Amino acid sequence: MDLVRDVFASALKPRIFRDREKLLPDYVPGFLPHRESEIRRVASILAPALRGEKPSNIFIYGLTGTGKTAVVRYVLSKLEVTAREAGARVKGVYVNARYRDTPYRIIADIGEAVGARIPFTGLSVGEVFGRILKVISDTKTIYVVVLDEIDFLARKRGGDDVLYKLTRINSELRTSRISLIGVTNSADLVESLDPRVKSSLGEVELVFPPYNAEQLKDILEARAREAFQPGVLEEDIIPLCAALAAREHGDARRALDLLRVAGEIAERSGSSKVTRDHVYMAREEIERDRVVDVVRTLPLHSKLVLASILMVTGGGSGYATTGEVYERYRYLTLKLGIETVTLRRVSGILAELDMLGVITGRVVSRGRYGKTRVLELALDPQVLYKTLSEDIALGDIIDEVGREFGKRSSMR
Repeated sequence: MDLVRDVFASALKPRIFRDREKLLPDYVPGFLPHRESEIRRVASILAPALRGEKPSNIFIYGLTGTGKTAVVRYVLSKLEVTAREAGARVKGVYVNARYRDTPYRIIADIGEAVGARIPFTGLSVGEVFGRILKVISDTKTIYVVVLDEIDFLARKRGGDDVLYKLTRINSELRTSRISLIGVTNSADLVESLDPRVKSSLGEVELVFPPYNAEQLKDILEARAREAFQPGVLEEDIIPLCAALAAREHGDARRALDLLRVAGEIAERSGSSKVTRDHVYMAREEIERDRVVDVVRTLPLHSKLVLASILMVTGGGSGYATTGEVYERYRYLTLKLGIETVTLRRVSGILAELDMLGVITGRVVSRGRYGKTRVLELALDPQVLYKTLSEDIALGDIIDEVGREFGKRSSMR
């Protein structure tokens, strides 16, 4: 019996899904329920681009899964289509700052999107800007640059300088113009920006409210009609996914993930229906996979900081101070033979990890020694260690992390 062929043959038979991709977070549907007013507002701000005029910069914020990215990408795609039909020169550029290690890579992505030739590394940020200017300055085009999860750029070393250059770039362009759209989950990011950046970037600020359970139900029903075979969802599956996601601050992405993973679990188990049990199993799987995905996409130094916390806390059984983590981090970077970033930058990395929910920081009293901030892992140490072990860049030090992790874990 060929087990692999049996599995593949089974997968070729349509059972649960009609088009699974309709439930993925990067899919932009042709209709976005309960975001009509936000769509109209963004479209009205960008409309001057069709007349060759620079639209106002926009700063959009709201909690995760409130439709910010979907609305921006939807409007941008419609804008480009309308521009082609009208003979206007408009180009959209989308960059997600979360998945880029450095401000250089973010600017390089923008440069490549507009046709500039940018090496993976080796240039100064100023040189990259120079190449972008050379390519677009006389194209008589309106460029709409979307910086999704812009907080990851703003909090990186040199991020403020890059944002400042972007907000001032139009003064160096001749016939073209760049309009910026910043998207973030952090409502207080605007206040933390360099005042020079804040005054330019935040020309128009939009807040996306969270969805309620009824609105999430409408969103899921619209996607489910495209994604699933008829009759495979039990009657209460969509209301259940909507209710569970509504508890997570009205997160539509969470609701869609629940529905998709529940369908995948049902399909793998050979079921002809998606049941409530599949939804609850999906919730557990998503929680586990979320941590893995977050850690996998972290830059190398963030992973080293996590490895340091894992070691200092004894495999997650205790807590660590920032100073203890930094000393262990310095030791690991020396072992790898790479540069060591400053204590200030490590403190910034710790703040990012706290924001992502990978660690938690709290202030504790040490009596007459005053107060100090302590750090704890907010995820399964075994899952963290296994995920870190997948990164070959960590090399030999992961063995040392494993030895100390195993030694201390066995002492609990």
